[in-house]
Amino acid sequence: MKLKLVNKNSPEDLVSETGKAVPPSGIREFFDLVYSTPDCISLGVGEPDFTTPWRISDTGIYAIRDGQTHYTPNRGLPELCEYIAVYLKNKQGLDFDPSRDIIITMGVSQGLDLALRSIINPGDEIIIFEPCYVSYTANVMLLHGKPVVVPTSAENGFKIDFELLKKSVTGKTKAILLSYPSNPTGASIDEKTLRKIAALAVEKNLIIISDEIYSSLCYEGGHFSIASIPEARDRVIYLNGFSKSHAMTGWRLGYVAAPKYLTDIMLKIHQYIALCASSIAQYAAIEALKKGDRDVEAMRYEYHKRRNFITSRFNEIGLPCNLPQGAFYVFPDISPSGLSSRDFAIGLLQKEKVAVVPGTAFGKSGEGHIRCSYATSMDNIREAMSRIEKYVKGTCHS
Repeated sequence: MKLKLVNKNSPEDLVSETGKAVPPSGIREFFDLVYSTPDCISLGVGEPDFTTPWRISDTGIYAIRDGQTHYTPNRGLPELCEYIAVYLKNKQGLDFDPSRDIIITMGVSQGLDLALRSIINPGDEIIIFEPCYVSYTANVMLLHGKPVVVPTSAENGFKIDFELLKKSVTGKTKAILLSYPSNPTGASIDEKTLRKIAALAVEKNLIIISDEIYSSLCYEGGHFSIASIPEARDRVIYLNGFSKSHAMTGWRLGYVAAPKYLTDIMLKIHQYIALCASSIAQYAAIEALKKGDRDVEAMRYEYHKRRNFITSRFNEIGLPCNLPQGAFYVFPDISPSGLSSRDFAIGLLQKEKVAVVPGTAFGKSGEGHIRCSYATSMDNIREAMSRIEKYVKGTCHS
């Protein structure tokens, strides 16, 4: 008689504890609901509604036809790195050597991952300001770092409280992660505060990771980069890309710029996890930098009009809303409705077929708010705001 061996263990026991601990994206949850809701107007998508400008797309098409479909150098096409260095110098006064300081990545998301991988040891603390983009906390956790949250609030326009930042720095702090203009609030960081942060980083010997993907979408005044501050230059990891500025989300192309001692580490990691970014997208990006300024300005102009309209309408409805300084999001206060962020968003989708993202998707500091993207047509925004007004009146008087 043969004995039947019973394995009481399950392969499900073998999955990563860290992977299990990371919460799913609150944004993706609502996207799934949108797909199952016919005739829904979505204010939830964080990408331009514009198509990639034709001259950029044509360059990508011609690259395919010309056989430019092979691997590029790990760092990226030298010509693209050179154009990025010139662009950053002309637009923001930044000095980066294209042959050693710049790496082309698969979107800013991969650039952020490389930045964090290059500095985090288990237990290192990374300071993050909430509400913040959903990837920040999760990426730190996946690398066995510890996200340290510094909250911001609508009362002061989601500005950074520098004294609170200083109190959050400990002996385990490795870096400060900045994002400006911000997703989800649209708030930016003024030059005075950035200089204070730079001085703090020098004093405490910290790295600064600066996500400036929305830098081309500022509506009042210019954009000041912390990487332009000389004393901070050797400790800043600068992140940017083409998704938001040139409506190239699907091309998945970004870049990281930093001192050589950091890019040396990031390049090694990049070689193993990605090898290189898409050659086709890189050729298209060269065209974007050469001849894309008019397209960027035209899109920014439209976003500006939409921003003014949607902000005004939220305030008229009775949901207080700060005027965003950049990006293409508003983050109105929905607490007058008496509902939580999640309940407000679900109810709005079910009753009026308008999709927004609950503020809690961007951290606990987002409770009492929703994120609405105005990267959609003015007709859609007008109709969505009429539906939101109807929902709010029905909710508050029911």
